[in-house]
Amino acid sequence: MEIDRFDPTPIYKQVARVIRGKIESGELRPKDPVPSESKMVSDYGIARDTARQAVALLRSEGWVITLPQRGTFVAQELPASAPGSGESAD
Repeated sequence: MEIDRFDPTPIYKQVARVIRGKIESGELRPKDPVPSESKMVSDYGIARDTARQAVALLRSEGWVITLPQRGTFVAQELPASAPGSGESAD
């Protein structure tokens, strides 16, 4: 999934949705590293602060954990999500 700059959804939420989709599809598995802020900046053409917001959202939803001095990783226990929606259940 690409980032759609014409979509009214904030960019950081779109980036989080892409990463969440990779986790749900198994492309990123528990304990795998999440792309770094620098990688997100180059891959999606976004600002570093936008990458930080996306990671913070995923962290608050329980999809990833951040370990100081080590990085951000897919959580071992993933939150419940709506099947096929790509969105976490609220």
